[in-house]
Amino acid sequence: MTQPDIKQNPAPKMRYEITATIDGAPGPFDRIHGIADYRVTNELCVPPTPVMGARIVPEKRADIEFRHDHDNIYRATVYLDLLQDEDYFGKGTCHWALMAAGIELTHATVTFSASLFHDDLLAGNAIPRYFAEGSYTKAQTVRVDTGIADRSQFHGAGRLFSVTMKAEERKP
Repeated sequence: MTQPDIKQNPAPKMRYEITATIDGAPGPFDRIHGIADYRVTNELCVPPTPVMGARIVPEKRADIEFRHDHDNIYRATVYLDLLQDEDYFGKGTCHWALMAAGIELTHATVTFSASLFHDDLLAGNAIPRYFAEGSYTKAQTVRVDTGIADRSQFHGAGRLFSVTMKAEERKP
């Protein structure tokens, strides 16, 4: 199956502002980068593969820019309808949805990653991720640290810092 030419919606309207609040980080970050992951939600618009019959549902990642607002707060804009719903395979219209929006905070060789998934994004829930300060200070190995959602799971890990993500709809 060939990959379709995925088009961006020329006039997206479903805008959300993502706020990332960094609390207690032991130092600065070298790079702050955002990502938004989209996926087709109705897999029957995709033809089955010839041999296995499985459907390979299209996914697309888009960069989002987090802007420093003030103190330890960063903001980014995402669009739920960024990608164009279209009949990409001749099997009916494929409908795209935003699955998650995330922030990646890089210090030396470690990238700290926090995400806000679809349901929490729409509900406006504030979702924290906790990271051990030692993961920041011991940055000799290239790795991604996804943290943990429940700070009580850090038994004896020392000091923690957090990244809390929250979304709010912004009407055009």
